[in-house]
Amino acid sequence: MADTMFEPHKIKGFRALHDYVVVTEMNFEERLTSNGIILPSDNAKSEGIRPRWGQVYAVGPDQKDVKPGQWVCVAHGRWTRGVDIEDEDGVKTIRRVDNDDVLLVADECPIDDTMSDAVTVPTRAR
Repeated sequence: MADTMFEPHKIKGFRALHDYVVVTEMNFEERLTSNGIILPSDNAKSEGIRPRWGQVYAVGPDQKDVKPGQWVCVAHGRWTRGVDIEDEDGVKTIRRVDNDDVLLVADECPIDDTMSDAVTVPTRAR
């Protein structure tokens, strides 16, 4: 979840417009390859450029390719900045993705190997 000084927007109902795709669960954490190379966190930075997987949270009524609950792989940078919301399931960060840059769709959470066999590592103290 993004660091913010603002409280999450509390919502009871959420509906996307047109053919928009809104996702959550995008991972921007630092990763470590199997060879020990550190891929830095790239939230709002140009380092670590790679596509990202996100879980579809909501779709607009004109969207025919994906549905809520599925996972989409989106080309690097083709999403909006995150907005923190709080719904009945808790606090999460949502982003709208560019429909033309959805590369893949999966019904289950995929292993994030879009760049390597890297895994998420805990944030280091600086």
